[in-house]
Amino acid sequence: MRVEDETGKEVEVGQHGELVARGPNVMRGYWNDPEDTALAFRNGMFRTGDVGYQDSDGYFYILDRLKDMIVTGGENVYSGEVEAAIYKHPAVREVAVFGIPDPQWGELVMACVVLKPGMALSANELSTHCRQFLANYKIPRRIEFSDTELPKNGSRKILKKVLREDFWAHEERAVG
Repeated sequence: MRVEDETGKEVEVGQHGELVARGPNVMRGYWNDPEDTALAFRNGMFRTGDVGYQDSDGYFYILDRLKDMIVTGGENVYSGEVEAAIYKHPAVREVAVFGIPDPQWGELVMACVVLKPGMALSANELSTHCRQFLANYKIPRRIEFSDTELPKNGSRKILKKVLREDFWAHEERAVG
């Protein structure tokens, strides 16, 4: 296992990049799907789709999924970090953070939030809460509250792709 940049070059310890792996416990490809298999491998290494880093002791850390990383004004924002800050608020039941298109910044940080029953919270209050834990560029610029639970797959994972679809339906992704 190692961490690579977008060209496939191994990065320095502590630097962020894509986690890649090779070994007898790693799949050889997708069944009857040579195109997706070719995309999933580079130089014999399986591309996990996870952004992370390796520390000086050799431990690996996952920061986010590549597809969930938000690039706003040239800065990388890991949705998981923003979600963790929002979950610290006692009124929040569930949250999904993702990027939405913005002509000036490429993407803006957006949060869809479901509150616990009987709780109240405004977007301004949540932004103020986030300022305790996050750099300014990571604070959601748009916050929407939902009265119903967020869409999930069969294993109860929130489907950010479904939430993103309406925002990106008629947009070209301005950043990678």
